[in-house]
Amino acid sequence: MVNTGVISGSGNLMDFLDEPFPDVGTYEDFHTIDWLREKSRDTDRHRKITSKSKESIWEFIKSLLDAWSGWAVMLLIGLLAGTLAGVIDLAVDWMTDLKEGICLSAFWYSHEQCCWTSNETTFEDRDKCPLWQKWSELLVNQSEGASAYILNYLMYILWALLFAFLAVSLVRVFAPYACGSGIPEIKTILSGFIIRGYLGKWTLLIKTVTLVLVVSSGLSLGKEGPLVHVACCCGNFFSSLFSKYSKNEGKRREVLSAAAAAGVSVAFGAPIGGVLFSLEEVSYYFPLKTLWRSFFAALVAAFTLRSINPFGNSRLVLFYVEYHTPWYMAELFPFILLGVFGGLWGTLFIRCNIAWCRRRKTTKLGKYPVLEVIAVTAITAIVAYPNPYTRRSTSELISELFNDCGALESSQLCDYINDPNMTRPVDDIPDRPAGVGVYTAIWQLALALIFKIIITIFTFGMKIPSGLFIPSMAVGAMAGRMVGIGVEQLAYHHHDWIIFRNWCRPGADCVTPGLYAMVGAAACLGGVTRMTVSLVVIMFELTGGLEYIVPLMAAAVTSKWVADAFGKEGIYEAHIHLNGYPFLDVKDEFTHRTLATDVMRPRRGEPPLSVLTQDSMTVEDVETLIKETDYNGFPVVVSRDSERLIGFAQRRELILAIKNARQRQEGIVSDSVMYFTEEPPELPANSPQPLKLRRVLNLSPFTVTDHTPMETVVDIFRKLGLRQCLVTRSGRLLGIITKKDVLRHMAQMANQDPESIMFN
Repeated sequence: MVNTGVISGSGNLMDFLDEPFPDVGTYEDFHTIDWLREKSRDTDRHRKITSKSKESIWEFIKSLLDAWSGWAVMLLIGLLAGTLAGVIDLAVDWMTDLKEGICLSAFWYSHEQCCWTSNETTFEDRDKCPLWQKWSELLVNQSEGASAYILNYLMYILWALLFAFLAVSLVRVFAPYACGSGIPEIKTILSGFIIRGYLGKWTLLIKTVTLVLVVSSGLSLGKEGPLVHVACCCGNFFSSLFSKYSKNEGKRREVLSAAAAAGVSVAFGAPIGGVLFSLEEVSYYFPLKTLWRSFFAALVAAFTLRSINPFGNSRLVLFYVEYHTPWYMAELFPFILLGVFGGLWGTLFIRCNIAWCRRRKTTKLGKYPVLEVIAVTAITAIVAYPNPYTRRSTSELISELFNDCGALESSQLCDYINDPNMTRPVDDIPDRPAGVGVYTAIWQLALALIFKIIITIFTFGMKIPSGLFIPSMAVGAMAGRMVGIGVEQLAYHHHDWIIFRNWCRPGADCVTPGLYAMVGAAACLGGVTRMTVSLVVIMFELTGGLEYIVPLMAAAVTSKWVADAFGKEGIYEAHIHLNGYPFLDVKDEFTHRTLATDVMRPRRGEPPLSVLTQDSMTVEDVETLIKETDYNGFPVVVSRDSERLIGFAQRRELILAIKNARQRQEGIVSDSVMYFTEEPPELPANSPQPLKLRRVLNLSPFTVTDHTPMETVVDIFRKLGLRQCLVTRSGRLLGIITKKDVLRHMAQMANQDPESIMFN
């Protein structure tokens, strides 16, 4: 007999789930989102707004605001990311110079700004002005001699230690997620993983402040990678202001993809390179609409940074250069050699850095992050100060290495022996024999190169914000500049050789060493990150010259080929695997001939699959099942005998639904029967009121048969962003495959430890 009175009397109450209740559709920390479900929810929301817009003018205006909210978010991200990048650049410039001295007229001026404002500065002595005093001049009134040198040396080390200690302390106390470059985690988040707090307001604030401190301390790291994290924090903050993005994790990730593009745009002054970087390197799901919005966000960010003009040269980066000499076919050989060097350096760096980071994780070293940062900073400062090429900031070093030697250059690298009879325009200086300064500079660069290679391995991965773009570019630029000088001198002294005869006549300006530095920088950055297209575009946006695309492409492709010969993983993928993040890389190939039945759970000898039945379990039964297991969801079947699949219910939504029903619906007790069908089951007259939960049931869960090849299953998980997939045979439920199972199986097939996947 059916309890009709109860049912008809409370039909409205029992369907209360037709109204969405709080927190439904949200995910717990360290869980993966369901892309298909998020897409479907957004389509429903859009359909509802479109139908309502025809009802009144106000609804029509609301639909327009909804449509434009995406562009508004991009505008806000661009403005904030550009402003923060400008502030970081200005602060780094001042604090880097603070290690060497102070401006007497205004202590907040950097060395360059201080001497700009001075009326007593001459062009020849543009780096010296009475208003700027080194610490030895200020404290003991001496500028030359051993005591002055030692005092300046000590002050340099003390400032570096102070900056590094402040940075690591702030990260440790206020925002542990602010450490590292952030790109491996952002790649994982964009693939659908939830890491609460990683893109929060505290992380944004602390990362911005500590980024200034660590770059100023002189450690071998850059600000470019962390700027992507900073921009994504801005994206997360602004997307939380609009319900369209805050209530849909899939839509939020579209915003974060565009924010990553804005981050690279301000890091390198390369808006198009930023969009391509987001597409090639970071994003998992990148629809055409996101491409346009990324372009807009990158444009606004670059425009904002240009308005701030942090370097005073109307450029977006410190190392912008322009070359006037064309390159020749014979030079492709040294360019390709630099590509080989970049690939070898990338492989060496990845292997050594991952080995060191693994050691940090598995030994007592990881328990003393502050001590590690202080020790590495002290070693860096002590070794860096005596060499002028390691003492200065890495961006300034790259800028000098990229520079073409003009008539007004005072750098050691431009100390050539001039012909006194030379009468030529300033821009077209012929190749000349190297002077004493050039040979000194080569020795210093060789020592700096060895030091940079070693110290960067230990610096990247410490508990401070640390980017890898700038140190990698510095290694390549030093190697490239030395090769460039070598080719230039070879061409000058042996211009009658067959390879130089056609294009390098005596008195001609044939070889540009700065171009070799740029090609070397691109090769080393490509070797470490395995970027190709976006890397070439970023580099040519830096130089403003389309003419040099072919050398850059040759070096980038060669470095990728060489590095891929030793291992397919770039540094970010390697760190994702080291940390055990659940990231299914689109670039990985799965070629093993296993089937879904080999991977699904339960396996032989394991307890049967935990399932819900459509109309025979009580609230207490379901609560007990939830308490005793830690699964993210449960398949719903007709009955335990038939095992015919009906749908899938998420754990979190079951908990919320039962909690809300107890609060808002009278008569729901532990003995109430739960049903997922349209009509309630037949119940005795005195039974408590049943609870209808059809609303939380996914009626179209993704299923495969037990004989589906795992190659297809892996492809489905990648392309559809699934959390789990049910395995059936003739409609009967056999088991379940989760993303965790797929990752473990892939690790097992690659002879790796399957337990290294730290999903929770």
